[in-house]
Amino acid sequence: MQEEFGAGPDAPVGTTDEGAPTDGDQAPDAALGGVPTSGTASADGAEGSAAGAGAPADPELARLRTELEERTADLQRVSAEYTNYRRRVERDREATVTGAKAQIAGELLTVLDDVERAGAHGDLTGPFKVVADRLTETLTRAGLAGFGEVGDAFDPSVHEAVAHGTSAEVDGPTVTTVMRRGYRFGDKVLRAAMVEVTDHDPDAVPANSGSAGGGETA
Repeated sequence: MQEEFGAGPDAPVGTTDEGAPTDGDQAPDAALGGVPTSGTASADGAEGSAAGAGAPADPELARLRTELEERTADLQRVSAEYTNYRRRVERDREATVTGAKAQIAGELLTVLDDVERAGAHGDLTGPFKVVADRLTETLTRAGLAGFGEVGDAFDPSVHEAVAHGTSAEVDGPTVTTVMRRGYRFGDKVLRAAMVEVTDHDPDAVPANSGSAGGGETA
């Protein structure tokens, strides 16, 4: 009976009398029980990488970057303000210089009037003419320009009309006599030209018609 039901030498290896697995069958599971498989290790590594990527940056590094951006913006603002300041100073300087030149030129206009009258009468000769020419050239180089010529279209912004007439020979208000020249310095009018203005009138009698008619009558 013991040989029939007992665990004899010919019994199958790996099973007990009750049919449960032997220690040999449990060894692989026990060996793998504490060590993750390759698939599990890869999944855990991916989760770790994702967690690292989503982790907040170093607070000190973020603070330094913010401070750098603020300092860069401050530097750009200061640079722009300095550029605008230089431009404003340059404009003010040019305006001051131009204003001073215009003031001096304006005070010399009466001298130029005397020079022009002397030249018209033939009194400007010799050394006086040399001095007058140099004065005129110097003021012209500085920016002074005269205006007001017979035949100019009347412009109330630069002409001062002191006499009026009519004529059929003009197409519109025209300067026919210049009593005193006008002057401008750059874009600034220092003095308007004093002129006589003739307006168009188709019914006006030509100026020389009366003398011509008188000659025929005589």
